[in-house]
Amino acid sequence: MSGFDKVVNSYQEAMAGLEDNMTVIAGGFGLCGIPEGLIAEIKNKGTKGLTVVSNNCGIDGFGLGILLEDKQIKKMVSSYVGENALFEKQLLDGELEVELTPQGTLAEKMRAGGAGIPAFYTATGYGTPVGEGKESREFNGRHYILEESITGEFAIVKAWKADRYGNCVYRHTAQNFNPMAATAGKITVVEVEEIVEPGELSPTEIQTPGIYVDRIILGSFEKRIEKVTTSD
Repeated sequence: MSGFDKVVNSYQEAMAGLEDNMTVIAGGFGLCGIPEGLIAEIKNKGTKGLTVVSNNCGIDGFGLGILLEDKQIKKMVSSYVGENALFEKQLLDGELEVELTPQGTLAEKMRAGGAGIPAFYTATGYGTPVGEGKESREFNGRHYILEESITGEFAIVKAWKADRYGNCVYRHTAQNFNPMAATAGKITVVEVEEIVEPGELSPTEIQTPGIYVDRIILGSFEKRIEKVTTSD
């Protein structure tokens, strides 16, 4: 990797520098748009004590769920326990700290962190356990709570296509949390389905500019579906 060229050729190089007790911000929603290979590399590295910020924690045996198997995650900041029995068990047994955060608030925490905004007011969660212990103010007759933004040492992201300079394009619903997550890491690593040469992407289709991206790796994806429903 030299100059503007951000392509790395191994997952070891992609996740170099990840250490115990760091915060990792992960794109994806359920199993849609998750950086499968980067998650697997964290599993292989055996990094522990992690705080992981993600909408949910995958499912048993796939996605971020594989990091629960050896208790590599210390804390989850997420919106949804989901279809993950191990996540639920570790939460109820007190083995995993979980900070449940409304989905829109979580997305805004990432976006604000990437924009350098330390905190913001939102009406979501006021008067519920989400707002307990948080500063509140009234604006135009409505109550709001103060939510702090989120940044992490690493952000791991899945994009559809990127050029060597790190300019990224997401596809369909994989746009979920990925664009916000990409801005919120001190080191942002993007796993992609296709790498193209600079200039091949139209400026109008780029969703994450390369200035936010530190490393790009070409991956292969299982793209497992969480629940398959078919008609007769």
